[in-house]
Amino acid sequence: MASTLVPLFGPVPGGMEMVVILLIAVLLFGANKIPKLARSTGQAMGEFQKGRQQVEQELEQIEEAADPDAEMEFEDDDEFNLDDDDELDLDDEKESV
Repeated sequence: MASTLVPLFGPVPGGMEMVVILLIAVLLFGANKIPKLARSTGQAMGEFQKGRQQVEQELEQIEEAADPDAEMEFEDDDEFNLDDDDELDLDDEKESV
């Protein structure tokens, strides 16, 4: 049994097929409208990407609001480290009382 790969969208058009597609596009839309069509397609892609970025930012904000302790970092860890030499000596305080 020989397995063959089947492309998802069919075969990719080669050089001659692309020329035929371009000629059909020129006949349908006209040479003057093709740059306008390409420009509007580019603007639509830009708007789509901006919208996607906004949605991703909102999701990150929601995740941060749901778990605020997940990314909390302390700048000065000395306050929370009790293994240092500056820890309280309770025996000295009992003797002075």
